[in-house]
Amino acid sequence: MTTPVKRLPGRMPGWAKVVAALVLVLVVFFAGLRLSVLPGLKDLFGTETQDRSGPALLKSIQDISRYDAASGNFQVVVDLEKDAKLLPDAIRGTRTLYVGAGTVDAYVDLGKIGENDVKVNDDRTSATLRLPHARLGEPALDPDRSYAVSKQRGLLDRLGDLFSDNPNGEQAVQKLAVRHIGDAAKESELTARAESNTTDMLEGLLRSLGFKEVRVSYGS
Repeated sequence: MTTPVKRLPGRMPGWAKVVAALVLVLVVFFAGLRLSVLPGLKDLFGTETQDRSGPALLKSIQDISRYDAASGNFQVVVDLEKDAKLLPDAIRGTRTLYVGAGTVDAYVDLGKIGENDVKVNDDRTSATLRLPHARLGEPALDPDRSYAVSKQRGLLDRLGDLFSDNPNGEQAVQKLAVRHIGDAAKESELTARAESNTTDMLEGLLRSLGFKEVRVSYGS
């Protein structure tokens, strides 16, 4: 007569171990998706950032002869929406509301002054200078003052972010912000202010050197 094998109390059968492992994996996965909702768990599943970058290499040096005479601070709200032609927004489409803040410098290139652009009388009491018109530098977006207000994405776009190397990329809205800031600088009086400040600087400098009469003009 065969004696039945008795299971030891507390031991889990093999199939139960597999199910338990799958449940544990699912719990950890969904917990990772909800870290921002459950306070305290973010530190438990958080990542550690290490900077393994190499040293920066000096590639070239350029002498700068321009005088930065004025700087403008600008802010623009970018509302960028991308829609699919045959799909509703809930399936495919994005809309990003982005606040871009940046600066634009206005400068006078003193390196373009020629010999005939500077005239001084014999007793060095009067000076006449002709300078090139002030120009605008490239807009510089400030990452510390720029931020996304809201992001709306369709289901397919959300799924695509899971497999993207740069999910939720903001390059498009950042480029638009830079372009709008540059356009606003062109319509402002930034270059006029730069020429006025350059004139004040040169007059003060030459008067301190003994010149009593200083004339500054701008043109090609």
